[in-house]
Amino acid sequence: MKSTTKFIGLDVSKEKISVAIADEGKDKPRYYGTIAHAPAALRKLIKELGPASSLSFCYEAGPTGYETYRWIESMGAHCVVIAPSLIPKRSGDHVKTDRRDAEQLARLFRAGELTPIYVPAREDEALRELVRARESAKEDAHRARQRVLKFLLRHQIHPPEQIKRRWTKKYRVWLGQLTFPNAPMQIAFTEYLHAMDEIEQRIGRLEKALIEEAATSSKADLIQILQSLRGIGFLTAVTLAAEIGSFARFRSPAQAHGLLGPGSA
Repeated sequence: MKSTTKFIGLDVSKEKISVAIADEGKDKPRYYGTIAHAPAALRKLIKELGPASSLSFCYEAGPTGYETYRWIESMGAHCVVIAPSLIPKRSGDHVKTDRRDAEQLARLFRAGELTPIYVPAREDEALRELVRARESAKEDAHRARQRVLKFLLRHQIHPPEQIKRRWTKKYRVWLGQLTFPNAPMQIAFTEYLHAMDEIEQRIGRLEKALIEEAATSSKADLIQILQSLRGIGFLTAVTLAAEIGSFARFRSPAQAHGLLGPGSA
């Protein structure tokens, strides 16, 4: 950012972006206003504040993802996505508005006090989405099973003694054979089972897609290498490859370990 003359903080929401500008020096950031959250509006902003090579933008990571970053970079300006949890906080500063957030980002960005996060390539982000879709399906499966168990508990229905463990093949057969004299109860229980079956089929489709993607994507070699390490299976390897992207971005093993957290020894 050696040629940067303007540090621009963006408070990004679904439909709009609040913009604040910190010029080189020590003057307070100035509030520019609000623009639409769209490429055309950003292009107009860059043209007005430019040249593009002199502009550095930042915004917090959040639900709007990385497209804003990609738009700005494609227009010739510099952009970083900031880790929200690592933004310095002033004691007693609890009032938050879009304007204040944008101005604070611009000020801290100019001072070098913000921590950027890694922005994945589109292909890596696509693999992340597939991994996370499977994780969501697994969570849905757990909730669906809990609904079945709570239904059985409410009506004091227990499996026969010869079935020692839940969710085995025998247990599933027993569930499928349960009948109730009351039609509404039968319908409710059957729907619980159908919901569980549908989610498990979704997990199967997602896992099949992961296997196919892992074999053909640019991360195929990395996934194979990760699986050669003790304790790392296929799904863990795919998750690591998708979430980390490139291990080359780490300067040391300790830095990579820090990303995984204190419990990742």
